Amino acid sequence: MSQSVGAHSWVHERRAHALPLGQVASWGLFGSFTYAACQWAMLVVLAKLGSTEMLGQFALGFAIAAPVFLLTSLSLREVLSTDARDAHAFGDYLALRVIGVFAGLLAIGAVTCVVGYRWETKLVILLVGGVKAIEAVSDVLYGLMQKHERMDLIAGSIVLRGLLSVVALGAGVYLSGSLVWGLVLVSAAWALGLITYDFPRGARLLESNVRPRWIRADLARLAWLSLPLGITAMMISLRATIPRYFVERYRGEQELGVFVAMAYLMIVGGTAVNALGQSASARLATYYAEGDRASGRHLLSGLVGVGLALGAAGVAVAFLWGGAVLTVLYRPEYAEHVEALVLIMGAGAISYGACALGFAVTAARCFRAQTVLFAGVTAVALLACATLIPGRGLVGAGQASVVTWIANLLGIGALYLYALRHPTKSVTGDRHLDAREAEP
Repeated sequence: MSQSVGAHSWVHERRAHALPLGQVASWGLFGSFTYAACQWAMLVVLAKLGSTEMLGQFALGFAIAAPVFLLTSLSLREVLSTDARDAHAFGDYLALRVIGVFAGLLAIGAVTCVVGYRWETKLVILLVGGVKAIEAVSDVLYGLMQKHERMDLIAGSIVLRGLLSVVALGAGVYLSGSLVWGLVLVSAAWALGLITYDFPRGARLLESNVRPRWIRADLARLAWLSLPLGITAMMISLRATIPRYFVERYRGEQELGVFVAMAYLMIVGGTAVNALGQSASARLATYYAEGDRASGRHLLSGLVGVGLALGAAGVAVAFLWGGAVLTVLYRPEYAEHVEALVLIMGAGAISYGACALGFAVTAARCFRAQTVLFAGVTAVALLACATLIPGRGLVGAGQASVVTWIANLLGIGALYLYALRHPTKSVTGDRHLDAREAEP
């Protein structure tokens, strides 16, 4: 009983000291948009200073490394930021993330040994794995900042990391003419940001040193709780990267570079929805923990509305001015694929609504059901890509993306309704997360 009372008091204390949600969201939007702009700038650097083949290698490296690290990272940032009752110490999350980083690096190394790519492409994949490893450590510290609704600290970190990325990649490619040296400099820049910014600010929030806590039983319990979300995150990543595998297989690295350059334009709206969702996730989790379903639905409706509005705007711009946009941002040859761009932006519009609902489902601590859902969505993506891309190329890739996101939206919508109707059953992994058990 005392543990439940303490947990209940902590929820109210967090609400009492929380920053206004508008201020939290503003910092989240600022940081995410700046970082997304820098990530897009990296693509422009490769398109302008390098080649479409180099851009394709870059995309292929992330397409292979991202699903691996999303699985081994176990979505600990989301679990940590929605841990409204402190079921686990931060040291548990950090220790499990360290284990995941080493597992991810080993997996990436194994992949490079068996794939049949050229040695330079293999080296790019390994270096991207190193970049993702550094990012994974920063990510769990972001979870700590997000839990305290300190999106200003996250914004500072990702802006610093984004700007360093563009400068490092541009300098490396310009001076050496090689993507490999560009990625080496990016890794060094991200490591510098982690050491000089992320760790010190995490220590201030904890009011103690940032260190892992090696208690086997607690790590096992946290891993079991987080594993479904890790599998889900990997499947979400595969859903996005499966088209890239098929485009590279049937169309080569050059068309893969064109596809990735166009697909990144849908990130503009996705960044806004993701930033707003991350900013609101701790508040949504608190609403669910207190049983305040009305406030949760009101906040979620705003997220979904913003996503749909951004999606509609993106489709309109692609339909009316797609060729001009691609010519100005990249090169004239990119403008030959306007039809594919319109389809990609249509898939993006659907994805914004689905992602907003996904934040609500995670805030409700509905973890394991997401694994089943996204396994089905991944199967839909695989079937759609295998059917449409070989014969239709980039247009087929856009069509496959639309089909996949429709399946995603329908599934996550059904899961959200289930979480609302079965609040106790939707909370899994730790009995102390049941809101009703927190009542004195």
